[in-house]
Amino acid sequence: MQSKQAVNILSALAQESRLAVYRLLIEHAPDGLAASVIAQKLGLANATLSFHLKELSHAGLVASRQEGRFIYYSPVITTMNDLISYLTDHCCSQSDGNCTTGKTVTTRKPRATASARLRATVTQ
Repeated sequence: MQSKQAVNILSALAQESRLAVYRLLIEHAPDGLAASVIAQKLGLANATLSFHLKELSHAGLVASRQEGRFIYYSPVITTMNDLISYLTDHCCSQSDGNCTTGKTVTTRKPRATASARLRATVTQ
């Protein structure tokens, strides 16, 4: 993942309604929800929801599929996993080898690069 893509994803989520849509879709993964159901559950007007779904889609966070007369939206979980990996790729690399997050203390293990993780996933 490149910095520009990470910024686009974070920018798409940096709005209350879009964050609510994404979190709702995560709850209903992998199948997702019809746009009408999303609008109803979040109390959003159809035009407003359409705008937010377009922004999430352009960031690669949601995918759509048509079934009959309904459009279903589902989260693209790999995009979020890639973002988290990008953000934490060098976690503790400049410390003494111990990472402290909250109350948990872990010893840092060498992390595979993103491309190595992708190769491992593809070969399995």
